[in-house]
Amino acid sequence: MTGAERRAAIVQAAIQLFSQKGFRGATTRELASAVGVSEPVLYQHFATKRDLYDAIVDRLIAETSATFLQSLEELGEDYDDRAFFQWLGEQIVMWYTARTREVRLLLFSALEGHNLAQLWHEKAIASFLLWVEDYYRRRTLAGAFVPANAPLAARAFIGMVANYGQTTMLFPYTATGMPPKEVVSCMVGIYLDGVRTR
Repeated sequence: MTGAERRAAIVQAAIQLFSQKGFRGATTRELASAVGVSEPVLYQHFATKRDLYDAIVDRLIAETSATFLQSLEELGEDYDDRAFFQWLGEQIVMWYTARTREVRLLLFSALEGHNLAQLWHEKAIASFLLWVEDYYRRRTLAGAFVPANAPLAARAFIGMVANYGQTTMLFPYTATGMPPKEVVSCMVGIYLDGVRTR
């Protein structure tokens, strides 16, 4: 393996191991064994744990952004509020249902008070929230939405859909019996009924 390939393999193995055992339950010895290297080799590629966590977050962001941006292109430019929030809701649900390993990793980091959760928030979540807030502000200025606290309005929609996605992932036996697309459509309707101007 080249140095870059070895580094990528370490990051991949770390994501897998930490998502299964958490950060407290996984050791550098197990990580080295999973990659097939010695612990000193790990430290050659990642001098500190923070370096490894940065690399994990950067990889998650790169993968998530690529999927998100491709889907955004498919949405096109000719859409209304219902189409936008339907698309956004489906993306959020898909994050939870298609990327369960990554979600588990982030849940472990948050529950264990690990700084990877903070890194993820700073590098990914904060900018995503700002992007949705900006949409709400623009639609408010256009007279389509009622004036409201844009950060809370954005979180109201994201939180509703994310809760559905997360509970579906963690507790599949609580499923509504409706296809996810239909659930999101109902949630979009509830949300838009609350924020649209009359």
